[in-house]
Amino acid sequence: MANTKSAKKMVRKIASRTAVNTARRSRMRTFIRRVEEAITSGDSARASEALREAQPEIMRAASKGVLHKNTSARKISRLSARIKAMG
Repeated sequence: MANTKSAKKMVRKIASRTAVNTARRSRMRTFIRRVEEAITSGDSARASEALREAQPEIMRAASKGVLHKNTSARKISRLSARIKAMG
């Protein structure tokens, strides 16, 4: 357990950062889930609209350090490829 003043402060900071990052990750996953649900339902228009909304969220997660930027690019690329394959 932290026993110096600075270490106790770092514990508080880490806890608050963890909460923020968890919320960001959860929000991003919700947007991705909407895209995947639209893809499985077969609605191409709804899927492309959902991807258009999810893309900024995924990139925001990367810029805030929740994801690596290549991971976010890969996620967007794979989702858009799946939508394109729908026809």
